[in-house]
Amino acid sequence: MFRGDRPAWQDPRVITVIVLVFMAGAMSGAIGMQKILHGRLHPKAELSYETLKTELNLSPDQSVKIRRILDDFVKFYQEIQAQIEDMRATGKNQIRGILDAEQRKRFDKICNETPN
Repeated sequence: MFRGDRPAWQDPRVITVIVLVFMAGAMSGAIGMQKILHGRLHPKAELSYETLKTELNLSPDQSVKIRRILDDFVKFYQEIQAQIEDMRATGKNQIRGILDAEQRKRFDKICNETPN
């Protein structure tokens, strides 16, 4: 069955079986993580008007009030995001003002490669 001049673990068939078993285990682990654990570890944190309306069986008056609150929250969040973007741009411009031409090139490259 095996050649006498090399150990059994060096047989290409044995190596192939080991690799296939490893790959099958890795795939089943990845699928299990995606389908089962990911949803439990990272539940959807989305609180939508439609979800609240349906799940809480809101009255028309409650629906109007909650819709207004959620709309206000969205506007507030967008304003904060815009302020954060402005602060980032201001900070980057201040840093660029301190650097020489070569450093600015490298700084711009770093900024382009780094997610915000």
